[in-house]
Amino acid sequence: MTKLISPNPRVAIALMLTATAFIAATTLLAKAIGNGSLGAPLHPMQVSHGRFLFAFLAIGGMAALRRPSFGRPALGLHLGRTSLGWAGVTLMFAAAAQMPLADATAISFLNPVFAMVLAIFFLGERVGRVRWTAAAIALVGAVILLRPTPAAFQPAALLALAAAVMLGAEVIFIKRLSGREPPFQILLVNNAIGLVIASIAVLWVWTPPTATQWVALMGIGGIMAAAQACFVNAMARAEASFIVPFSYATLIFSALYDGAVFARWPDAVSVVGASVILSGAGLLAWREARLNSSSPPPYPGSIPPKP
Repeated sequence: MTKLISPNPRVAIALMLTATAFIAATTLLAKAIGNGSLGAPLHPMQVSHGRFLFAFLAIGGMAALRRPSFGRPALGLHLGRTSLGWAGVTLMFAAAAQMPLADATAISFLNPVFAMVLAIFFLGERVGRVRWTAAAIALVGAVILLRPTPAAFQPAALLALAAAVMLGAEVIFIKRLSGREPPFQILLVNNAIGLVIASIAVLWVWTPPTATQWVALMGIGGIMAAAQACFVNAMARAEASFIVPFSYATLIFSALYDGAVFARWPDAVSVVGASVILSGAGLLAWREARLNSSSPPPYPGSIPPKP
């Protein structure tokens, strides 16, 4: 029997904003490791390995202390979900090392658009005009951020776009998992499988990190584990239509961090492109919430965590 969590919008907002600040911080650390600011650059697959390693240690430690009761996991769904999540995270880290953090983050907000399209084919969902309009608006914003002119084109933006596709595909598996397992079990299994995948992939690119890079890798994993916990608990304390818009604060924190640490502040093109993407993503989130408002979550307080 799962204990219901009482709604608390103020706590939900605080938790979601904390999660967004943490998520942006992990991407900032990945950028610092990948662009040579902390020593010889590490391959994005090595950075994502550190993310899964230390996140698993943090979540595994909590599991050892809490000793929660787990059911039998749907390993096939977890494997598909985590494989796509690992690919998306790795591509996102690669993009962040080569382009403004705010631009990479804004493009990553396209993942619900790709999830919507994929859900038509794999989940049999029907999509109306409002959601197609939202998707089109968001994609226009992505084109703006790609800066499709010979002088301004950002090749790294294609990596961020590919990351959004992978994370959007991951959502299909998350939807299949929703309601089957407790949130903490999903977190633990996701990070355990992710660690196995990342450990195999990193064998071909491994180089010894510096002491500073080890600290940064530990920070990425630990902070991401905290971000996932904050995100899940925020979603459990307020309706999705209310709390999801606050998740877009990740873009604000990304811009602030990038400007403060690397002196890369968003230019006019970045602001316009990000605003268009957020408009489309916000419309899509609003429509999804309206469509889902008639039916309660299948598992009390269970909203699948972000990767």
